[in-house]
Amino acid sequence: MRKSFLFAAFALLATAMTLPLASCGGDDDDDKGGGSKMEAQTFTVGGVSFKMMPVEGGSFTMGSPDSDTDADDDEKPQHAVTLSDFYMGETEVTQALWKAVMDGANPSNFQGDNLPVEKVSWEDCQTFIAKLNQMTGKTFRLPTEAEWEYAARGGQKSKGKPYGSGSNNPDTFWYSGNSNNKTHPVGSNPNELGLCDMSGNVWEWCGDWYGSYTSEAQTNPTGPATGSYRVERGGSWYNSARNCRVSYRDGGTPSDRYNNLGLRLVLRLP
Repeated sequence: MRKSFLFAAFALLATAMTLPLASCGGDDDDDKGGGSKMEAQTFTVGGVSFKMMPVEGGSFTMGSPDSDTDADDDEKPQHAVTLSDFYMGETEVTQALWKAVMDGANPSNFQGDNLPVEKVSWEDCQTFIAKLNQMTGKTFRLPTEAEWEYAARGGQKSKGKPYGSGSNNPDTFWYSGNSNNKTHPVGSNPNELGLCDMSGNVWEWCGDWYGSYTSEAQTNPTGPATGSYRVERGGSWYNSARNCRVSYRDGGTPSDRYNNLGLRLVLRLP
C-alpha cells in the first residue's frame, strides 16, 4: 500500500539541522493535585534498558474533520473512541534492544545502537515481541491504531496539535525537510506524555489490519478481523510533514521491510 510514497518529498537536499530538543519522559509537575497512580516502568533485557510511559485511558475523537483540507478520505469520518489505561514505549525500539532480544541480529540500513531499528516487517515484529515476552514474563505487543493515535495526540494532556511532538512546527521532529535523508537517535521531540518521535524518524507498525473508519463510537477497538495490509503510523525521515500528522494513516503488507519502518511497544499491567 504505502500511499505515503505518493507524497514523499523527492528533493531531499536539506542538510541536517538541530531541532529544539527536549528530554523525554513525563513531567512530574503535571500530576500535582490530580495524582496519577500510573508510573513509568523500566525494563532491562540483555543489559539494555527501555522505559514504558504511562498513558491514562480516556475518550477522544479519532480521525480528521471534513474541514481539514490536509486530510485523506481514510482519516474520516471522525468517531468517538474510549480506551483503557496502557503503557507505551518512551521511544521507538532501538537497534540495541532489537539485538539484545534477537541474538545480535540487526537488519537496519542505518546502523547505530541508539537509532531506531528499521527494515523490520510486521511479521518480524511478532517474532521479536514473542521472544521479548519470553525473556521478561510480560505481554508486550504492538499498539492498536486507536492507542497509537490517542498517545500521539497527548492523551488526556493533549494540546490539540497536529503533530506527535505536541507542536504546530514540523521542525520539532525528523521529516524530509530536515532529516538529511537518514534516521536519528531516539530520545528527543517528546509530546505531552513524554513519548518521543511519535511523528517522524520511522513509521511505526500497529497491530490492526488497515480498514475504513465508521462513525460509530468504539471502546478499545482492535480494527478489522481480516485484511491485506497492517497499519503504519507516524511518518518518517523520508516523508513530508503532512504524512507525519497524528491522524495520517498508511499500511503495508505484513512482510514489508523498509529503511523508514520500525516499531514501538505497548504493555498493559494488571
